[in-house]
Amino acid sequence: MTIDWTHFTPWTALAGGILLGISSAAFILVNGRVLGISGILGGLLLPKRSDASWRVFFLLGLVLAPATLAMLAPDLVSAPRIEAGSAAIVAAGLLVGLGTRYGSGCTSGHGVCGLSRLSPRSLVATLAFMASGFAMVYVIRHLM
Repeated sequence: MTIDWTHFTPWTALAGGILLGISSAAFILVNGRVLGISGILGGLLLPKRSDASWRVFFLLGLVLAPATLAMLAPDLVSAPRIEAGSAAIVAAGLLVGLGTRYGSGCTSGHGVCGLSRLSPRSLVATLAFMASGFAMVYVIRHLM
């Protein structure tokens, strides 16, 4: 295994992880809800009037925050390099969506919030997410 040292960014990854942890903790303390993106987005499919506005603002923040950072500090933001075609990206998105429904939550809900609460269900879900991802990368890179 080799590391791509030109794209290895441990400090920005650490900063992002710290921000995600602080945000998740603040969200559960202030709202009493787990910060799971699929649940927040899913709540907009059949929204309750009192529930929809915070969900919309949260999702807008997910989109606007990186755009704002790119305008304020363009040297900190670079476009991700995705080595897949459009069909593979669409298939991956559908599989992730199916997995979040089947697993009753997403990686942010189970992996960040659930594990920090020592939830056995989240541990199993996170292990399943990770094992599936590892297996898929192995199949795509070594068997196809």
